[in-house]
Amino acid sequence: MIAEGRIALDGKVLDTPATLLTSLHGVTVDGNPVAEPAPARLFRYHKPAGLLTTERDPAGRATIYDRLPQGLPRVMPVGRLDLNTEGLLLLTTDGELKRELELPATGVERSYRARAYGQVSQPQLEGLMLGVEIEGVRYGPIDANIERRTGANVWIEMTLTEGKNREVRRVLEHLGLEVSRLIRTRYGPFWLGDLPSGDVDEIRQNDLTTFRTVLSRPGGGKAASNLQFSVRERVPEPLPKAKPVTEPDRRLRRAPPKAAPAEPKGPRFTPRATPAPKRPAPAPAESEGRRAARGTLKPVNPARAARAKAHRDAQGPREGDFVDRPRGPRPAKGPAGGRGKPSRPARPPRTRK
Repeated sequence: MIAEGRIALDGKVLDTPATLLTSLHGVTVDGNPVAEPAPARLFRYHKPAGLLTTERDPAGRATIYDRLPQGLPRVMPVGRLDLNTEGLLLLTTDGELKRELELPATGVERSYRARAYGQVSQPQLEGLMLGVEIEGVRYGPIDANIERRTGANVWIEMTLTEGKNREVRRVLEHLGLEVSRLIRTRYGPFWLGDLPSGDVDEIRQNDLTTFRTVLSRPGGGKAASNLQFSVRERVPEPLPKAKPVTEPDRRLRRAPPKAAPAEPKGPRFTPRATPAPKRPAPAPAESEGRRAARGTLKPVNPARAARAKAHRDAQGPREGDFVDRPRGPRPAKGPAGGRGKPSRPARPPRTRK
């Protein structure tokens, strides 16, 4: 593009690519100004085991780019994880940031959890703090501690700053251990946390700016690795909106009929007999005084009442009717005060012999 004369700086067409720029201000392509570069972005990715950390594989094996979610910009991995290694893998859109994080000179810490088969003691692991040389390759200090033992296996936590190719596996194999699982849990101040396997989320710009500011200072790798950032909560996918339901008029509503209880079936049970419907209890009779108080007592017709009384008097008593007893003189009271009782004879006087 420079040879074709399409690039200009402050209105002057460039004729050589050997031009140093402090910024893109004043640079044009075909007369159009070049936009400032977008700010760097950093992502967390939980890499599953069985994926290659590369863009493409000649053998046709699956890579991380085959499994990354849709919608991500063009990203580059920070460092590499082996085929069988899982855990945190940082992805970035900025090559300069990628280089800063990868350089051993910056001192950014990486933490791993390894499950290994074999026997090892804590003093052996503490000897790794002085570094170790394996087959002519010098490895820097490694902070290793036994987390727990499960039978013949042991879980070991390791923190290092170099991240050479297969460094963790080679150091543990040098101690006589066979690594069966390896997980990277931290890269600098960024932790794997509870990020599900295969998921990606983005580091907030404020946290990334703070990290790069601390990292740029002399010896800032250790301080930058110890930064504490709040973990962002994952935002769940929005649920589909429910369709509005038009409710009927309350006056037209009717209570749904109650379902009849299920009849028990089986050899031990017999169907229940259908109970007869209950008759409503008769309302208690109301006295004339209450009906008069409520105003429901009808006025009495004297002539009609006299005719009814004369008719009742003319009729003889029927079976079940109460008949008044004939009234007569009352019996005299007896000596004991009772009515109609015969008097007792007087007791004869006692005589002394």
